[in-house]
Amino acid sequence: MFDTVVLRSFVAVVQEGGFTHAAARLNLTQSAVSAHVRRLEKQVGRDLLARTTRSVALTADGELLLGYARAILALNHDAQAQLSRGPSEGAIRVGLSEDLTNVRLMNVMQAFAVRYPRIEFSVRVGIAAELLATMDHGELDMVIGGRCQGTRPGRVLWREPLVWAGAEWASLTPGAPVPLALLPEPCPYREAALAALARAGVDYRIALVCSSGGGLCAAAQAGFAVTPIVQTQLVHGLHVVPPDAGLPALPDVEFTMFAAAGASAHIADELGNAIVLAFVRKG
Repeated sequence: MFDTVVLRSFVAVVQEGGFTHAAARLNLTQSAVSAHVRRLEKQVGRDLLARTTRSVALTADGELLLGYARAILALNHDAQAQLSRGPSEGAIRVGLSEDLTNVRLMNVMQAFAVRYPRIEFSVRVGIAAELLATMDHGELDMVIGGRCQGTRPGRVLWREPLVWAGAEWASLTPGAPVPLALLPEPCPYREAALAALARAGVDYRIALVCSSGGGLCAAAQAGFAVTPIVQTQLVHGLHVVPPDAGLPALPDVEFTMFAAAGASAHIADELGNAIVLAFVRKG
């Protein structure tokens, strides 16, 4: 078993290019650092450094050990950091609808993890209705997702138009059923789209069901189907299907935060404010 003290001296000699600078860095005497390296060489039974009057260089065995030494020291540091943490102050389990899982929101979650190091934040991604059911069963503390209607109490963070997205180069075939790419039930965008088509008397067929927003966009980009998405989710190759194509208007989406009974109101409010700033200030 290697002593981390001697490993630290060995790594410092390599990084500083000599015993004198390594000793100054470690706040030790040069003779102490030299003794540590000799002790390590004796333990492995091989020379680790090729010494001259002006410099030191790694031998092949020293090069091999250096990688292990750095890994051992890093693991030792991590273990000390984890064990020195204060007691946990609980956990915040957040449910996110699939169309919100991007770097912008993950940056918000990371900032909160840093701000509250004693709270364990975790995220579950899914369809909003399913996440709300999970929260009702006590497995989530808050859910953030879009809805087109509903009476469930929640904090509306912002609103966006729900639009029909299709390939920029494609057009719908007149008189043919509209091919749709939809999320599986229960999904507020699916429900709003089908209800709008039914009210307008527009014939349709479901060409693709996919639980991934990326899959829906891929189908639309290929011209295989059109899909209802929030306007800011339009990616390259997609455009809003124009009104003259005969598709009915869709409602706005309310991105809403729902909190379980007993969830920290302070954390929920602060998290909601941070998400509003991150998503409303889109570049």
